[in-house]
Amino acid sequence: MDKEKLYKLRSEATHIKPILNVGKGGVSDQLITELKKVIKDRHLVKVKVLKSASYEEEDGIDGIAEKLADATRSTIIDVRGHSVVLYR
Repeated sequence: MDKEKLYKLRSEATHIKPILNVGKGGVSDQLITELKKVIKDRHLVKVKVLKSASYEEEDGIDGIAEKLADATRSTIIDVRGHSVVLYR
């Protein structure tokens, strides 16, 4: 993906609201299934990682982002604070 498209997707992502939340259960099979459905329809998805999420075992927010991207075969566009933006 070239820098111009990445910049455009990041700017689009600032205006969308988080679709899914990662909570206490962490990255579960149910969450991944739902994310696959949403990303198929929308292509650009923002996921919020709640403070109650157990992300120490996944190496923080970046670990959760990698796990979600691998499971959905998508690209990580941006990780800011507690939000992850994915594109496919």
